[in-house]
Amino acid sequence: MIRLIAGLGNPGPDYEQTRHNAGFWWVDEAARQLGVSLQMERGHFGLLARANVRGQSVWLVEPQTYMNRSGQAVASVARFFKIAPEEVLVVHDELDLPPGEAKLKKGGGHAGHNGLRDIHAQLGSPEYWRLRLGIGHPGNKAEVANWVLKKPSPDDRIAIAQAMDRSLKALGHLIDGEMDKATALIHTSKPPRPKPPRPPKTPAATGQAAEGGAVAGPADASD
Repeated sequence: MIRLIAGLGNPGPDYEQTRHNAGFWWVDEAARQLGVSLQMERGHFGLLARANVRGQSVWLVEPQTYMNRSGQAVASVARFFKIAPEEVLVVHDELDLPPGEAKLKKGGGHAGHNGLRDIHAQLGSPEYWRLRLGIGHPGNKAEVANWVLKKPSPDDRIAIAQAMDRSLKALGHLIDGEMDKATALIHTSKPPRPKPPRPPKTPAATGQAAEGGAVAGPADASD
């Protein structure tokens, strides 16, 4: 099961609505759903809350040390409450996914994400879970730093919010460690496209003349 959920971002009003703070947005809503309030805990370098879920303590944390020192808060809480890396879920922005997409994975590299890089170092293990919230890529590596520290466009913000809503529906499954069920909810970005109805038979198909004496032609096969 998941005992620690960490949302990544940068503290302060200047960064509140920027793409890099998608992890904060998600944990804020998770706290609301769980009926808890995040409070500053200087000893753990971040905003912290404890939720009781079916008799089990689940900790929520938002590091307040800026992104590149995110591991300081995550590792502090994990060590203090004896939480193993595989019981940790880190929610973060993901350049390699478009807005509206979200993916769940365990382990792997940090792909240059400064928050994940520090969590790797501080936890001493990459074997924690990640919920990756797509923010899109500017298309040029040199523009990435500026991109993540700017607000998304209105359309992108709506798409990110939709991915957050969908993934938050999996919160209970995530906490219970039901990762297959969580993945099924999180990875579905769009409802499956329904099959088009079978076209009705035309008079031509039965060899009969259409009304007015003309013979009907083949049905339009265009989509």
